[in-house]
Amino acid sequence: MLTSSDMEATSELSVDNYDAIRDVVQLCLDGEAKGDVAKLQEAFHQDARMFGDLAGTRYDVPIQALFDMAAEGPADTGNYKSRILSITHVGDVATATVLEEGYWGTVSFVDFLSLCRIEGTWKIVNKTFAHVGGEPPA
Repeated sequence: MLTSSDMEATSELSVDNYDAIRDVVQLCLDGEAKGDVAKLQEAFHQDARMFGDLAGTRYDVPIQALFDMAAEGPADTGNYKSRILSITHVGDVATATVLEEGYWGTVSFVDFLSLCRIEGTWKIVNKTFAHVGGEPPA
């Protein structure tokens, strides 16, 4: 059963919102692929965090750690591919699920991104990732 607040949130659903969310997620993926910190900074909220596990190393860190990793070793070393699998949007919040393959050559991830529209601009506020294949470079 929809409540009046549900209907208000639903009324904000639009192709433009989905496109804006998709564009921010793609900005993140492009930034990771090329090690472009400026793109990553544009995609993420300054207080965003990243959580996950990579080959037994736990990451519960400020998003700057992702920026540093991307600058030191871009994801695309020749066979990187990424795909936005889904976007869910209600009001000023959204989630996106992303598949990344060939990260650093062989690593695969599934990312769960949380986004918020803050002062009219969509920003990623959290990245949670699952390492689903491959071995990171030494």
